[in-house]
Amino acid sequence: MSKFNEIKPEELNKNAFQLIGKDWMLITAEKDDKVNTMTAAWGGFGVMFGKNVTYIVIRPQRYTKEFVDNSSTFSLSFLDNRFRKQLNYLGTTSGRDEDKISNSNLSINHEDNTPYIEEANLVIICGKLYTQDFSSEHFIHTELDEKLYPNKDYHTLYISEIEKILIEK
Repeated sequence: MSKFNEIKPEELNKNAFQLIGKDWMLITAEKDDKVNTMTAAWGGFGVMFGKNVTYIVIRPQRYTKEFVDNSSTFSLSFLDNRFRKQLNYLGTTSGRDEDKISNSNLSINHEDNTPYIEEANLVIICGKLYTQDFSSEHFIHTELDEKLYPNKDYHTLYISEIEKILIEK
């Protein structure tokens, strides 16, 4: 029996600034029967292309990017503050080097073949719609480019349709 109820995007009454910017989220995807996840604090929710969407960004050196790039879906998992230590660990350790999900004592489950973190209290299943790499010529405030990208390792933007929202019962 699932610990989640499915809700419509319009029923989500969480503050995106708190969820993403302060509490953080885990971006989780699967490639070749292996799952990887990473902590993220940049992104949002909105409406684009006439669809309810999420947007996230991933730097090119992040191992999870390979998983997101090679899958049509991924999940965003939100955990409560009890898991702050795991979120820090998952954001600073590469899945290339170890099985960081197992080492964090978190569990993977699947919804419609998309992996997510079982301990989450909110899960958003995302279907990719659009990707684009950031570039220096698109910064209106050039100091952001200089400050955030001294190595020119620009994020890739992913806009994805919200396929399903699962909230803990």
